[in-house]
Amino acid sequence: MPETLTLTRPDDWHLHLRDGPALATSVRATAEVFGRAIVMPNLGPPVTTVEQALAYRGRILEALPDGSDFEPLMTLYLTDRTSREEVQRAAACEHVLAFKYYPAGATTNSESGVTGLENVYSVLEVMEEKGLPLLVHGEVTDPAVDVFDREKAFIDRMLSGLVERFSSLRLVFEHITTADAVQFVMGAREGVAATLTPQHLLMNRNDLFVGGLQPHNYCLPVLKRGAHQEALRRAATGGNPRFFLGTDSAPHARGAKESACGCAGCFSSPAALPLYAQCFEELQALDRLEAFASHFGPDFYGIDRNTSTLTLRRETWMVSDELEFHSGEKIVPYWAGRQLSWQVA
Repeated sequence: MPETLTLTRPDDWHLHLRDGPALATSVRATAEVFGRAIVMPNLGPPVTTVEQALAYRGRILEALPDGSDFEPLMTLYLTDRTSREEVQRAAACEHVLAFKYYPAGATTNSESGVTGLENVYSVLEVMEEKGLPLLVHGEVTDPAVDVFDREKAFIDRMLSGLVERFSSLRLVFEHITTADAVQFVMGAREGVAATLTPQHLLMNRNDLFVGGLQPHNYCLPVLKRGAHQEALRRAATGGNPRFFLGTDSAPHARGAKESACGCAGCFSSPAALPLYAQCFEELQALDRLEAFASHFGPDFYGIDRNTSTLTLRRETWMVSDELEFHSGEKIVPYWAGRQLSWQVA
């Protein structure tokens, strides 16, 4: 077995950094490993204009460690009120790469999300024309639908028709969690891809409850059955360029997770690449990690791959139980107190 693994520097194609004092911790954890990252816009209030995105980008750059060349790639939050003119401004801005679609009420800070896809058809036409990708949080919010079935229901009710109606719109099905999503992406037309998170590759819904309720394993979309986990693992390690790395790393202070109404999100950035390496090694697919982590994402977005490299070495280490966050708060990283076999050199 190899003792080191050198990769083209990877990128994170789905990342939450938050804002304000949280940036010092969240940005550093990503910038130490990844060359670029697609930054989610679901702040409070959300990032809905190019002007707001550029201001947020400036705050991220200010929070970078000295000497870092990390590049934040910005997104705009799609709402019922997004204008065609704003899409055109986004298309003309080199720092804005995509729009993010949240069904209203689906996840953290999604209250301003789209209430009906038909409300944004006119702006999707402009996105299609300009080549701006749509990044989709794929769940229905119908309370009559079981929480574990909401991704499949979204595919059946909304996504299939959307992909057919806008036949040239580039679309990323974010943080997929089911075999149904894998099957959909593999059979979809050209221009449809998906991101996969470490938590959905390494856990299933048992991990939410075994040994008591596990708030730091709680994320949205929620973890699914083991059979779905296995389908995701095969997709990630199978060498299909439609599937690439997106951590969905989402920091919340310890108290916000360990509460009566705990926040959804796993702060995976501090150990992200070793976490993916663990999955790939378990499936005897380490030779395919570089393509998944470093090649398929930039190829889909039509930008150059990174030219620098990063090396993982085989060394057992333990993820910290907690880290400093901000304002005296602590944060529990994903996989806290557990061992990993690979470490960033």
